Amino acid sequence: MAKKAEASVEDRLRALYDLQLIDSRIDEIRNLRGELPLEVQDLEDEVEGLNTRLEKMGTSLELIDNDIKSKKNLIEEANALIKKYSEQQKNVRNNREYNSLTKEVEFQELEIQLADKHIKEFRVQIEQKKEVVTETKDRLKERKSHLKHKRGELDAILSETQKEEDALLGKSEDFQKKLDERLVNAYMRIRNNVKNGLAVVPIERGASGGSFFTIPPQVQVEIASRKKVITDEHSGRILVDAELAEQEQEKMKKMFAKL
Repeated sequence: MAKKAEASVEDRLRALYDLQLIDSRIDEIRNLRGELPLEVQDLEDEVEGLNTRLEKMGTSLELIDNDIKSKKNLIEEANALIKKYSEQQKNVRNNREYNSLTKEVEFQELEIQLADKHIKEFRVQIEQKKEVVTETKDRLKERKSHLKHKRGELDAILSETQKEEDALLGKSEDFQKKLDERLVNAYMRIRNNVKNGLAVVPIERGASGGSFFTIPPQVQVEIASRKKVITDEHSGRILVDAELAEQEQEKMKKMFAKL
């Protein structure tokens, strides 16, 4: 079986620059979305947090309400005991029994006072928590409205660009397969180390694209010969000649138009 012919350096340079053009277009699409996905995520997290806070507040208010009911039941029981002990005092046989019943009555009266005190404290807590609930609901309403607006913006951009981005991601994978793994890894490493994601750039006016550092004439000749992969000694980017870049830009422009 005949061995598959290895791609020439020029073929690899063209595939590399095509990959760069595809990835740069993906970058443009994602930059168009900007910080919107993060903003939407932050708003969703905040809305979820506010809902959780309201749920906890609701549970807390229920517990306080149950505490108030419990204290009211205690007061009712204490009043019933006071009535019972007061009736018993009418039929005592000696002062010891009378004093004992009097102490029981006084104890129940103290229980009632303490329960009343707790009920007042609980009601203050309820009012404070209700204020927080009102503020939280207002905040939640405002955040939900903002989230709806931001989601609308993001959805509009996604509906315009998602199909193209998905197609471009597929093309990016296809073009990576045309290159050997070592070259792809080098490309990715350079791309991740530069702000604008440009790992492959053409020579423009004697300098590497986006740079002010002049490329020596002899190196420019070597780049134009397309016999080996050459990197810029200053930026580390892979360099291609302007003619190759122009040809590939035109080719990829037609491909992008069909996506």
